[in-house]
Amino acid sequence: MAENRGKLIVAARKAFAEKGYADASMDALTADVGLTRGALYHNFGDKRGLFAAVVNEIDSDMAARAKARGAAAGEGWDALLAEGAAYIEMALDPEVQRIVLLDGPAVLGDPSLWPSQNSCLQVTRQAVQDLMSEGILKPLDPEAAARLISGAALNAAMWIAASPEPESVLPRAQEAFRALVEGLLAKATA
Repeated sequence: MAENRGKLIVAARKAFAEKGYADASMDALTADVGLTRGALYHNFGDKRGLFAAVVNEIDSDMAARAKARGAAAGEGWDALLAEGAAYIEMALDPEVQRIVLLDGPAVLGDPSLWPSQNSCLQVTRQAVQDLMSEGILKPLDPEAAARLISGAALNAAMWIAASPEPESVLPRAQEAFRALVEGLLAKATA
């Protein structure tokens, strides 16, 4: 069963990225991997369930990539900024654009309610709380600050994905994101 589930997710990622959610055929997708629609329904319930699994996988990959960029940048404040910038930059990836940032909200609703986004939010919340306890960030409600940071990164990425010229939007979005997040610093940066 795990093998069938994996096959379906791989095929669905390709189909959703190339055709979008609305135009991806579940009959073609299941036939491509030698399975029946019954396998899809058994593993995911329906097309939307399969799409949610694909979004969760891509979103988890995005979180891991952002975390790696953060770790490469250092710790604490530098890591937080690098993770946000990396997340925003991933909006240039066609698969991320189509599946997570454009079709995702239309099909699955508010991204802040997705399990993968909540997991990222908790990681951000802990980082914010740690930075506050070190006196780097202003003493605010850590959840509120984490939600605003995450929301700013997500909305910047969605703006880039929806833009006809995403490469020109990216530097503007990243500059504004950094300025907003720097507003949380306990002491102004030079």
